[in-house]
Amino acid sequence: MPNIAFIVAGIIAAAFLVVGMLFFFYGQLWLQAYSSGAKIRMLHLVSMSLLRIKSRVIVQAQIMARQAGLPITGSKGITTRRLVAHCLAGGNVTNVIRALIAAHRAKLNLNFDQAAAIDLAGRDVLDAVRTSVNPKVIVCPDPRKSGKPKLSAIAKNGVELCVRAQVTVRTNLERLIGGATEETIIARIGEGIITAIGSADTHFEVMENPDSISEAVVARGLDSQTAFQIVSIDIADIDVGQNIGARLQADQAEADTRVARAKAEERRSQALAHEQEMKARVAENRARVIEAEALVPHSLAEAFRRGMSC
Repeated sequence: MPNIAFIVAGIIAAAFLVVGMLFFFYGQLWLQAYSSGAKIRMLHLVSMSLLRIKSRVIVQAQIMARQAGLPITGSKGITTRRLVAHCLAGGNVTNVIRALIAAHRAKLNLNFDQAAAIDLAGRDVLDAVRTSVNPKVIVCPDPRKSGKPKLSAIAKNGVELCVRAQVTVRTNLERLIGGATEETIIARIGEGIITAIGSADTHFEVMENPDSISEAVVARGLDSQTAFQIVSIDIADIDVGQNIGARLQADQAEADTRVARAKAEERRSQALAHEQEMKARVAENRARVIEAEALVPHSLAEAFRRGMSC
């Protein structure tokens, strides 16, 4: 009997020791989670340590979700297991939870699976939600990437217009994965502006009604298959550049003049050659005349001799 009591006492002491060690290492986090209403067990904290996961990040993320009113239980809830899985996949748990809270407050349709997928795809999900709530402005063209402060387009009358546009976009969360980025939006809008100006008969039409450019560009649906939705396109600045048509006409006229001069020089050279040829022929005919004249005395003498002999 004393041996059994000693063994039982040892087991109880060991259990208390284990519980004490658990509370020593994880008690503060567990109490913090429990007092906040987060559903985190002590075994979850131990397993996180074994998986070399920062348990404090997981606890704080679930507390944030619980306090913000997000579901933390059920198949669609933000459970500890899903947070750990996302962390093991290399995701940013804190960023995802903040994005979900922002989307929840803004009444956007975004769940944990979508936010985690966006985060693992390399996109900043929190910035995407903020842009969806508060649209941002993109300058077209972007001088930092293209090195040009304005777009250059030419109307049908040959006058160049230099345009700078401001594009207000909102993130499309449903197309954020696999959708084209800002560079595609800028390129498409630049192409649309150049096409719209090129379709105008004169540059005066564009100067009088810059909204026609915006309307023509928006009507083309340039945000298709992109991660953004175009809210508006505003022409911020427009300047008149060079008269390319007049310059081209002047260059063409100069080229035509050079061609005409070359042809005239060719005809003059041909005329000079023909003149020299005629002079050569005259000289040749004159030589023949002289030769014929030289034969006259000889013919007379010959005739005289024949007359005398008769």
